[in-house]
Amino acid sequence: MRFIGFGCGTNKTTELDFSMSASSNYIVIDQGTSSTKAFLFDSQGRVNHTSKIKHSLSKPEPFHVECDSQTILNACIKLFHDMITAAGGQLIAGSGMAVQRSTFLFWNKKTLEPLTPALSWQDSRAHGIVDEFSQHQEWIWDITGTPLSGHFGGPKFLYMIRNNKHLAKKIKSNEVIFGPLSAYLTHALTGKAAIDESIAGRSQFFNLKTRSWSPDCLDLFEVPVSALPKLVTTGYDFGNVLNTKIPLRFVMGDQQAALIGQAGLKPGGMASNFGTSASIQYNTGAEPNIVPGLISSVLFSDDRQRLNMVEGTINSGNSIFYHLEKVLDIEHHNMHWDQRCSDHSTSGIFVPGFSGLAAPYWSGGFDDIYWELDKRDHNAVIRSAMESIGFLVYDIIRCLEPIIKSRPEKLTASGGGARDSLLQFIADLVRVPVEHSAMRDRTAYGVYRLLNPDQDYSAFESDKIFFPSKNNADKKIKQWHAAIASIL
Repeated sequence: MRFIGFGCGTNKTTELDFSMSASSNYIVIDQGTSSTKAFLFDSQGRVNHTSKIKHSLSKPEPFHVECDSQTILNACIKLFHDMITAAGGQLIAGSGMAVQRSTFLFWNKKTLEPLTPALSWQDSRAHGIVDEFSQHQEWIWDITGTPLSGHFGGPKFLYMIRNNKHLAKKIKSNEVIFGPLSAYLTHALTGKAAIDESIAGRSQFFNLKTRSWSPDCLDLFEVPVSALPKLVTTGYDFGNVLNTKIPLRFVMGDQQAALIGQAGLKPGGMASNFGTSASIQYNTGAEPNIVPGLISSVLFSDDRQRLNMVEGTINSGNSIFYHLEKVLDIEHHNMHWDQRCSDHSTSGIFVPGFSGLAAPYWSGGFDDIYWELDKRDHNAVIRSAMESIGFLVYDIIRCLEPIIKSRPEKLTASGGGARDSLLQFIADLVRVPVEHSAMRDRTAYGVYRLLNPDQDYSAFESDKIFFPSKNNADKKIKQWHAAIASIL
């Protein structure tokens, strides 16, 4: 069977023997911050069955954010078996996973026992190491495509071994693997410990240009190669899952999958995704492109091709409203942030510091900033928090303009946080239409598109379009930048 390079701007085809029938099914796992979802797709791209298991984060100290990797693994196992049952004996030709990216942990090479909690992508406890290594920022960014940040793997690794002598000893005796949550899950599900290139970029020691581990970065963070999973492409023979005959063919970052689910693999494709975190992604094609303030990483790779992306990440997507539920003492069932934002306006600014700022500012965690904002006015705070997501989208797109040459004609949006009030605010700020995806789970769909490339994919379908309106956006943008300047 032929792998058709859909959306790649080429008529060339590449041979891949998938040996699937017209009635094949596919299992996709979408492992996110607050839940793990599973999907059973048929050969026409229809979701025949889906299920979800929620899980929680723990915050034992300020800026410490952890999750339980064993709980997440158990969810993946249960959901995978649920999809097999739902298939009712029909052929399942393959499976793939999209996984949250900057969540790292240590585990035993032989027993696969987790030796530490999984440090969430929101975790910024290693901010002191970032300060210590600040003089290395420029060359690290040039090699890895990522800014020096406590959210990524290198600082987390060094922080943990400095603060856990027992763990450091095990690493020296070659008993331990350090890697992202995706590599731990892959190891447990297939017996192969592997880290794909799209997630390896979050390690802070992946050389984006040579597609190999950087000796300089490994030395800086004191990471032995023996402690790392095998570095592989996103499309790879990861092995069969849970002793079944179902191969795991793709493992990739969740935001990469979201871009593929919206814009395919077309260079120049641009999309946004709003979940627990948020992201603006742009497909730069075959060559990596380093953009100040943003992250450059692999979008997709196999043994025949490689595509890259530039991305602006926003730590505080839906997580900002979970955070405010505690800060403002609002029951979850009473938050209804979209409704509150639609019915309220504010002249104040809220800068979320609870998990730090990612693109394009890259600041570690700090106390939330209430700029000309009355904390007692809950609706005003919630509206300002929603607006902070929009301001960060605006800043990211401004950073992208040098490589996209101008503002985009439109912006597509998907994810559970892509609500009306937020998308309208973004349209007003960026002054381009924002189209909401008619399909909710574009991340899972992106993995499916890779699993079944022969499917005739339709253009991006939207169910709502938000057009820019006349507003005082310029004034509020100045307020936002004034508030940011006060903390940087």
